[in-house]
Amino acid sequence: MSSSIDQPGPGLSDLIARLQADAGLGKPRTLPPVHLWSPEHCGDIGLEIRKDGSWWQDGVRFTRDRLVRLFSTILRLDADGYHLVTPHEKVTVRVEDAPFVAIRVDRVTEDGESQIVFTTNVGDIVTLGPDHPLRVSLHPETGEPSVYVEVRRGLEARLARPPYYELVDLAEPVSEGGSLVVRSAGATFDLGEVE
Repeated sequence: MSSSIDQPGPGLSDLIARLQADAGLGKPRTLPPVHLWSPEHCGDIGLEIRKDGSWWQDGVRFTRDRLVRLFSTILRLDADGYHLVTPHEKVTVRVEDAPFVAIRVDRVTEDGESQIVFTTNVGDIVTLGPDHPLRVSLHPETGEPSVYVEVRRGLEARLARPPYYELVDLAEPVSEGGSLVVRSAGATFDLGEVE
């Protein structure tokens, strides 16, 4: 589901509350302090997050969205890769591309300033800006772009195709025939040349 809106009026906090309600979160979710935990590594139990954002264990797909959302809150990126972390355990998670997928983009204009808000497949809602930057990666053979937004502490969401195209629609050309940029929360991000 993807929807790009230019939301005048009440503003960003109202949009975020509505997006949380749409995602079934009701209230802002609190994240555990995984960055403070230092448990022993317990090994590999066959966990994998595929490019489409689906979670798997030993070849079996997780079918309970609530479990995926719960696990997403204890996911951490360390120097040696991705892990699920609790105060007492740390297990390896293989990630095919990015751990999350941005499935929705919205634009809010408040007091003349534009802010772009992404919603992920696991219910994270982030505002593009200095704390949640955008990154573009080009496929080495095809040149096709993949666009990522940082969700938290190095964990990124890859933009699904519909939000990517909507982001391109929100972009402004830097010069004739040149790169496109998007502006949000006082920051500017280069999307590169888009055909």
